[in-house]
Amino acid sequence: MRERGEKNVLAVDVGNTATRLGLFVAGELAGTFELTTPERVTADEVRLQLTQALSAMGAGSPQDAVLACVVPSLADVWRRALAVSCPGRTFVVGPGLKTGVRMRYDDPSEVGADRVADVVAARADYGAPVVVVDLGTTTNFEVVDADGAFAGGIIAPGVALGARALAAAAARLPMIELRAPAAVIGRNTRDAMRSGVVLGEVARIDGLLDAIAGELGAETPVVLTGDGASAMAALIRHEAHVDDTLTLRGLWLLWQANAR
Repeated sequence: MRERGEKNVLAVDVGNTATRLGLFVAGELAGTFELTTPERVTADEVRLQLTQALSAMGAGSPQDAVLACVVPSLADVWRRALAVSCPGRTFVVGPGLKTGVRMRYDDPSEVGADRVADVVAARADYGAPVVVVDLGTTTNFEVVDADGAFAGGIIAPGVALGARALAAAAARLPMIELRAPAAVIGRNTRDAMRSGVVLGEVARIDGLLDAIAGELGAETPVVLTGDGASAMAALIRHEAHVDDTLTLRGLWLLWQANAR
């Protein structure tokens, strides 16, 4: 019988915009795959996507699965699909799953599954205290205090969401490519929007990291993950580790802590 760390485990992170898959073989991340998160999908459609993704990763078949889903309408669909595609157990991040993390949140059930996975991986890999900035549909700050507890965090609109909101609310404003402009003061509409959206996000991240350090009473290591993490790390003035697979590794650690 295989030891827990030798099982092939599929980690699935269903986000609002993208769904990321990671296959762990003998405890190592052997392959990743990314899908667009649809508004609606059936369990059979998910099973077909899983077959294609696993074939593309070419790293073997999973026995167990661990699922984090922040889209309530898709959680059961993915759970049922994984139960068929993975012959072992499927663990769903949520109430009842052991995390090993003390929660200082007023209501721990409100903490998104992806945020829990981020905290678990950040604690394991970077120690405590640490701040994770996860970039996506929302920009999430997850704060781990010096005692290793989840102290809470910040949820703000993400860069792409801000750009879409501008274009949707103002008839004369276009959709823009999300990259930093050459100068802060834009001399055309697109550069002015890039300055407001991209450089505005840079200023917000730096400012909130300063505020977090002030509240904790000390500077903390910063980990950036999610969409455009490398580009954002080059723009902010805080030194940050870029970790594109943080959430997936956190899911594997959660599986490891709960597997029998």
